[in-house]
Amino acid sequence: MTPKLRSALRVAAGTMAVAFVLTATTAGRGQSPAATPAPYRPGLGDLMTMTVQPRHVKLFAAGREQNWHYAAYELHELQEAFERVERVWPRWREIAIADTMDALIKGPVASLEAAIKAGDAERFKAGYDELTQACNACHQGAARGFVVIQVPDAAPFPDQDFHPH
Repeated sequence: MTPKLRSALRVAAGTMAVAFVLTATTAGRGQSPAATPAPYRPGLGDLMTMTVQPRHVKLFAAGREQNWHYAAYELHELQEAFERVERVWPRWREIAIADTMDALIKGPVASLEAAIKAGDAERFKAGYDELTQACNACHQGAARGFVVIQVPDAAPFPDQDFHPH
């Protein structure tokens, strides 16, 4: 056997040993080497921060600028964000998320829809305040009262123009 062939056989044997160890290790955990990881399930707080909170802020910016077309869009997007939260987290601890959100959010959303359709800035502000209070009531009911939502004083989206066009 030539030294070159001997070296190639050692490399092949080493590769097979590593593959065997990996297969045995993952099989010992009940997984095949090509097992698909579990789907990502973001935490409730993650969903609130990633999907709900930015929509809440953008809705305010649109209303402040009386961009009613965009405000209607953001209100719809906010409702969809709440629906995603409900789908991913139907229950959080002993709280039925859909029931809680329906009880707290339905009224403010209806107020906002009416204000947006009427193009009424004062009614929008009142509806937005009502929605913000509902968010805080939900946090308090979930023993998360330290998470306090407020009416924004600025929109942290410097690359977006919220004025009507």
